Amino acid sequence: MKQITTRAIVLSRVTYGEADRIITIITPKHGKIGLVAKGVRKVKSKLAGGIELFAINEMTYIASKSGLSRLVSTRLQTEHHEILQDIDRTMYGYEVLKIVNTLTEDSVDETYFHFLATALAALADRQLPLILVKLWFDATLLRLSGMTPNLTTATIGEKLQADVRYSFVLEAMGFEPASEGNYTAETIKWLRLVFVTNTPKQLLRVVGHGDLAEQTAPLLLAMRHEHLRI
Repeated sequence: MKQITTRAIVLSRVTYGEADRIITIITPKHGKIGLVAKGVRKVKSKLAGGIELFAINEMTYIASKSGLSRLVSTRLQTEHHEILQDIDRTMYGYEVLKIVNTLTEDSVDETYFHFLATALAALADRQLPLILVKLWFDATLLRLSGMTPNLTTATIGEKLQADVRYSFVLEAMGFEPASEGNYTAETIKWLRLVFVTNTPKQLLRVVGHGDLAEQTAPLLLAMRHEHLRI
């Protein structure tokens, strides 16, 4: 039977039998895979150290055409133990893994592996405010799902103006003019950057990023709930 070695991030772990676990991993080239890790819960198991959450591991498994493949060896490559030192980052880390697992199919593109690896590295960076990580994660998730909002023209068809205030219409994923609207040209310029940046660390360079993140994070979360249903 064919053995495959790959980098992997564990998305979920489920106890199975007396000593085994069933794990779901995401990989760069082989999509999302379900594996049985036999004996991994035993004290002397050589597999245990390489199936930790919030880590990138090298895994070798025996591929199966039907049913679960079998994990045969693991090696820890990158461990983001800093996430576990903060309860808020830990809980959000669990949420990130759950979201990616829920939204992806078995044949998921490698873009999602790199997206998740970047998200975990950002969560481990204690210099990065958690709200920036959340904002960037939601924006990138929406973009990868084809749900980027219209940040160029208003819902009425006109180009967004620098001297006009806007409200946001979730159903249309766009802005409409509103005299008492919460969003300005500065907000929209910020969102344009959020949706194209490769890492939340780049957002630290923006003057006033804290206030802008506080204002727009709830909007991005509402977009995710409305259009991705998660």
